[in-house]
Amino acid sequence: MEYAVETFSLTKVFSDWWGRDKVYAVDDLNLQVRYNEVFGLLGPNGSGKTTTLKLLLGLLFPTKGRVAVLGGYGADPKINARIGFLPEESYLYRYLNARETLDFYGRLFGLPPKVRKMRIEALLDMVGLKAVANRPVGTFSKGMARRIGLAQALINDPELLILDEPTTGLDPIGTRQIKDLVMELAKRGKTILLCSHLLADVEDVCDRISILYGGKIQAEGNVRDLLLRTNKIQITTDTISENTIEKIKLLIKDEHAECEVTSPMDKLETFFIKTVVDAQQQARPTSGAVSTTGISDFLAAETTQENVLDKLVSAPVSRQSPPEAPTTKSTDSRIETSETKPDDKLLRKLTKPDKPTEPKPVAGDRKVTTQPVKSKTPEPEQIRKSILDRLTNRSTPQNENEDSDSK
Repeated sequence: MEYAVETFSLTKVFSDWWGRDKVYAVDDLNLQVRYNEVFGLLGPNGSGKTTTLKLLLGLLFPTKGRVAVLGGYGADPKINARIGFLPEESYLYRYLNARETLDFYGRLFGLPPKVRKMRIEALLDMVGLKAVANRPVGTFSKGMARRIGLAQALINDPELLILDEPTTGLDPIGTRQIKDLVMELAKRGKTILLCSHLLADVEDVCDRISILYGGKIQAEGNVRDLLLRTNKIQITTDTISENTIEKIKLLIKDEHAECEVTSPMDKLETFFIKTVVDAQQQARPTSGAVSTTGISDFLAAETTQENVLDKLVSAPVSRQSPPEAPTTKSTDSRIETSETKPDDKLLRKLTKPDKPTEPKPVAGDRKVTTQPVKSKTPEPEQIRKSILDRLTNRSTPQNENEDSDSK
């Protein structure tokens, strides 16, 4: 299909107690989200954003029209397994800790134990919650709950990621991390549908946007095309002298145009992040979530495979030896060159066969003289005699020998 998400005259009407039409939450909506793009769905409260997302996921049934998600129906388990969803409110089991929470969602997707363990540790590190992974999520702040909610949305490595107010409750550092993550995931081929009230965040990350009001699309298109002011010109230069500024003003005045010369300002978000990063570099302690760098490796399977392939084919290729012959030395009928690597020498030692053992002499080949081994244990007769001598208070055998000689 040409689009990852497409709706056809999608309509959702909420009825009152008597079954009468009460609210048109979504009214004849025709939406197209291309593959590998970040699409922003904007609008004030009650404009139908969250209802549209629930219709896409099959959590609500449309009153009229139909939906196509990744070439199928969002409620189909085969399609649902390829989608990651972060709802507006993080619905988490408060008595499970962060690691157990991710393990629970990994089991729902049927991930093998080894894959679950690898992804859980990688995601906890990515969202900055590894240090508090054993704390119950019921004790988390709202911002920390949003972080673990984002991690569960990525546990199945989805093709389509749907985020409903992902930065709600996050501090500026966390907000910046989420925006960087969204842009990085888009580079890795993910399709992302984003709903947010923070228009500055949408402006930074989205390729196209659609603004809803009353369940209908009021404006849609590329962010740059919608925001570009063609009736104004902006010129940015390095520091120049006052004399040059006056000349520029005179030139612009001749064109009958207004001119305002001011110094550019950084965004408060940029200044805030710079201040916090400086504090982190000084290793100041903190009890909250920490900022992370980059995204998890398993979210970039193609890149990881390329890296492994590069390592496998980067082994040095043997080349012809130079004109000068290397010095050699003979060892056990084996030749070792001076260019032999230590690993090769060790391998040869380990694989070198043992020296042949000399055969044992066979009777008839040569005489073998052996001497009896003297037993250190006394004979039984000597033991009885010694006991008898002690009982009769006789002298030792050595004294008896001396007496017989003297006679």
